Amino acid sequence: MSLISQNIPPKSKAKKTKREDINDLSSMQGNEDAQNEYLDVSRMNKKKKRKEHNEENKKLNVEVVEDILQTNESHVMRSSTKLLPGRLEYSRLVGANAEDPSNAPINSVQFHRNVQLLLAAGLDRRLRFFRIDSKWNTKIQSIFLDDCPIRKASFLPDGSQVIVAGRRKFFYRFDLVKAKVDKIGPLVGREEKSLEVFEVCPDSSTIAFVGNEGYILLVSTKTKELIGTLKMNGTARSLVFADDGQQLLSSGGDGQVYHWDLRTRACFHKAVDAGFVNSTSLSTSPNGKLLAAGSDSGIVNVYNREECLGGKREPMKTIENLTTKVDSLKFNNDAQILAISSSMKKNSLKLIHVPSFTVFSNWPPLKKSLQYPLCLDFSPGGGFMAMGNAGGKVLLYKLHHYNLA
Repeated sequence: MSLISQNIPPKSKAKKTKREDINDLSSMQGNEDAQNEYLDVSRMNKKKKRKEHNEENKKLNVEVVEDILQTNESHVMRSSTKLLPGRLEYSRLVGANAEDPSNAPINSVQFHRNVQLLLAAGLDRRLRFFRIDSKWNTKIQSIFLDDCPIRKASFLPDGSQVIVAGRRKFFYRFDLVKAKVDKIGPLVGREEKSLEVFEVCPDSSTIAFVGNEGYILLVSTKTKELIGTLKMNGTARSLVFADDGQQLLSSGGDGQVYHWDLRTRACFHKAVDAGFVNSTSLSTSPNGKLLAAGSDSGIVNVYNREECLGGKREPMKTIENLTTKVDSLKFNNDAQILAISSSMKKNSLKLIHVPSFTVFSNWPPLKKSLQYPLCLDFSPGGGFMAMGNAGGKVLLYKLHHYNLA
């Protein structure tokens, strides 16, 4: 049994449950003119195709899902052309979770490494998976965690598991291939009441959780046990891995960015983030050369990491396009786009053209509300961008500069 819809009762292991029916997509609406035979036939063909499509999806089985999950072919290919500043060419597609929207805020969206699968999770306690094809975006599975309103969900980089956490002293692990859910914690020797802020190491070996009183908890993905701790001077709020997982960066209440060597578990560099009192978010570019740091004032500083480690404290650029707390920062696959957002204000999501450090003038869309943006992800090839909002929707966009999804 694999990606089939399940309900997970509290304090229990995964159980086999009845498969949820895949919702029929809403029919195409049009002008019902009985005298226009061509249009009638066209509508019938469309309905027939949709019916056939849904029937095929109802027949999804273990082999199909495993084919999705175990694809090792890399879909990440750097664009051969430079992205120009000014206007961004994009199209809004059917919502990623339109087939099964949430009735609560979406706190996490993430593309699987082979692009076809997207997870969406939020406060309705459901972890949903959708097969992204830009036309149907069929729901593959929905898992209900009765005792865990989800604050964050993340694939392991190897694509085999999903780590799910909320404002709880435990977390969940979902094995995508075995369709098995394990409840893990509380962590031995710790008294954290929340493990909702975490990052997964690029080599899939370690999960770093934000703990109490400036502690960062390192947990093995294999044993699910605490294997070490790091200690900041102030409260810890945000984390990001760098250098293929050999380094961890953290920031928080003291306005400083800490650089940790995970081989020695020692802080080898610490610097005050220029102009910050409270740091709220961190992101590094895929090659690790750029570091973006957001604050509670809405300011985002972008640093050259090599220069920063060499002692230069001034950022390459200070971005002042947001006016409220920066919740989310995300570079796309080739670091030509940086998404910055705040959940405290409607439509507060900006896309930055990194080479020029200017915002794209036609984003956000003028006539389409983004609502309150909570989370965002770019697909591995850069062709898709998904954004979850407080209204329970996952908006999906095609970025035309990138040929691959």
